Amino acid sequence: MRNWILLAFLLGFTGLVQAQELNATVKVNYQQVQLVDPSVFATLEQAVTEFINQKWTDDIYDLDERIDCNFILTLQKEVSATSFEMNLAIQSSRPIFGTDQNTPLLNTIDAYVTFDYEQYQPLQFSENRFDNNLTSILAFYINVILGMDYDSFSPTGGEPFFQKAQEIVNNVPSGLYGTYLGWSSTDASNSRGSRNRYWIMENFLSPRMKPLRLGMYQYHRLGLDMMTQDIVQARAAIAEVISTLGQVDQSYPNAILTQLFLNAKREEVIELFRRGTNTERTTVRQVMTRVDPANGADYRSL
Repeated sequence: MRNWILLAFLLGFTGLVQAQELNATVKVNYQQVQLVDPSVFATLEQAVTEFINQKWTDDIYDLDERIDCNFILTLQKEVSATSFEMNLAIQSSRPIFGTDQNTPLLNTIDAYVTFDYEQYQPLQFSENRFDNNLTSILAFYINVILGMDYDSFSPTGGEPFFQKAQEIVNNVPSGLYGTYLGWSSTDASNSRGSRNRYWIMENFLSPRMKPLRLGMYQYHRLGLDMMTQDIVQARAAIAEVISTLGQVDQSYPNAILTQLFLNAKREEVIELFRRGTNTERTTVRQVMTRVDPANGADYRSL
């Protein structure tokens, strides 16, 4: 009996030290509109935090392996006492091997977050059907975060998560497209449409974007993670990825995946190549200026 009790204790302890995949910080900003009781948004913030920080895969994570991420919901409009329009800012990062530094993977804003919520209402989500717009959006970006993280550790390793995100897009009934924007290709008629969830997944799963997805492995595992071992070779590997970025932009201009890369990596790329070779600096400056003309002045320091 003592052996069985000890075994049960050990198994229980093992379960405790195994962590969920995400280490998410959630913030709900509601100062712009103050008609609803603020306690509603405090409850919502807690509910969203618990929803995100649950187990999403069968993989085993240690506490220090969790993916750091931020979800910031900013209230734009109170449609009613239980219906809200918000912006959602999503950020995620991964550690750089051999250092105490992190590198950003995702930094984007979703401006289409409309949902219904009553205080203390449980947040429900099903992989097989559409239950709730808020949880579908959260689950979508959770899978994007997981997919981008896994892509950075193995070539196209995030494919299963991008497929799950695509299923979430497909599960939204077409009859709800007008109510819940961001799920349909036709939302592209809006000035923000090309950044919606439909087109994000189209990009991640498009063969035209595969070279850039493969480049995410080279950028992180063969580039950043190798900086402490061979900085010259590591920087050269990243320079190749920048060249690939330029080629992808020519075959698929203004792709959302290219924009996601630029939003996350713009400042990092500039810092990495300040001390690069003349050839590297010239190549990176030319490619980044052409791909990211709105921020061309930022690359002149190279």
